[in-house]
Amino acid sequence: FLSTDQLANYEEYKIAQAEKAQNEASDIEVIDLSSPSQDEVTDQTIEIETDSLTKESKEDNEVEVAEQNEEIDSTVSTGVETQKEDSAVIPAKAGTSTASSPVTTNPFTDNHASFRGYLSNGVSFHKNIPTNWDGGSGTGVLWKVPLPRHGYNSPIIWENKLFLSGGDEQLREVFCYNANTGELIWQKPVTDIDGSPATPPKTTSDTGLAAPTLATDGKSVFAIFGTGDLIAFDMDGNRLWAKNMGVPDNHYGHSSSLLTWNNKLIILFDTNRGGKIIALHTSNGQPVWETVRPNRISWSSPTLAEIDGKMVILTTTDPLIAAHDLETGEELWQVECLMGEVGASAAYGSGLVFGANEYARILGIRPGSEPEIVWENDEYLPEVASPVESEGLLFVGTSYGVFVCYDALTGEKVWEHEANQGYYASPMVADGKVYAMDMDGVMHIFGVSRELQVIAEPELGEKAVASPAFANGRIYLRGDKNLYCIGEK
Repeated sequence: FLSTDQLANYEEYKIAQAEKAQNEASDIEVIDLSSPSQDEVTDQTIEIETDSLTKESKEDNEVEVAEQNEEIDSTVSTGVETQKEDSAVIPAKAGTSTASSPVTTNPFTDNHASFRGYLSNGVSFHKNIPTNWDGGSGTGVLWKVPLPRHGYNSPIIWENKLFLSGGDEQLREVFCYNANTGELIWQKPVTDIDGSPATPPKTTSDTGLAAPTLATDGKSVFAIFGTGDLIAFDMDGNRLWAKNMGVPDNHYGHSSSLLTWNNKLIILFDTNRGGKIIALHTSNGQPVWETVRPNRISWSSPTLAEIDGKMVILTTTDPLIAAHDLETGEELWQVECLMGEVGASAAYGSGLVFGANEYARILGIRPGSEPEIVWENDEYLPEVASPVESEGLLFVGTSYGVFVCYDALTGEKVWEHEANQGYYASPMVADGKVYAMDMDGVMHIFGVSRELQVIAEPELGEKAVASPAFANGRIYLRGDKNLYCIGEK
């Protein structure tokens, strides 16, 4: 960690860099498709044009950023594997890191790039998050815009751009909004994909064709739909590649969200015909690896965690909680412990992996070559909402309206709080608080504490099942019909 003097210098550096350029330009490593090894990459780079920097100033800025970050990295201990794909490391924005949280130059902590944010683990590094708003009257609402097409996916954000998808039997689309103003920047149809079904598969009304949350690496944005169509756009809406993964045999509809890390797009594809995890090259959609798994259908999403110095993919399904090597897809360990229709994703914290499902149990597992179930409990269990860990506490929202805090190390129930409606949106931890939105659109905000602290319960004014996204002191919420930005100018 940084010393007090180093932290002060680092904060001055971040502020200066933020003022110098709003949009950093960076070289992008392109993997040689003849060998997926992370050590063998081409020297080819892609220039990213910005409105604020000329080519010459970008080059000068890249050199300066790389040199200053090299000095900073020598003093920073984050415990997080930095994205290898970023040759010029982008500094954290001013105001997003404090001495109480890891100081990091990883841009993924500055943004909200996937379902449940950083590593899809439900913990945000953003500060000064609002706790008071009313969607009906407009109090505390910076902007509100109607959604052009229905969907259940949650917002993702990279710098000043927010991405969502929507879809029905007529058309599937991807949307890009200005995160500061709510302006719709671009709207692109998902069409003309080889293998895409002429007639979409039947889905239930609570899943639909646009349930999976998108993912972005800051260069591209990726979306998958209930048709099995997978598509990639650049940040300006130019189509890069698309393919059909096979029409999911899923009686509710495909809902597993995407995840990207280190030039790989991770897809969890569990259907009634079996399960598999797939990694594709983000640059062109070509396969990196595919691992077939002996499990049944699931609706959960992959989670990333760095365990014993290795980045691993954590998954929950019937009947397994399992870990796979991000680079190779190799299964590292599994525990047969779940059953039924698994919708909640895994969480990681306090050295344990957590998984749960309604009508089964919730568990804390010590990962390793011989994984150990440390504790289990079957009192309050989630159906859809994923658990989240913070400061030795595990938080769970149930579909029948009870929100629970467990001791993450022992499984002992610490406190519970009952709402008038259940939780489908996954709770998120941000700024020392837990944000949990019920299906009526009421956000229950609790303190991360062993004592029950109900901080506030602001209302959106419409039904909602999507999880919140955080960026720059604001909350972005998808309601049933509208998209909201909660915060100040």
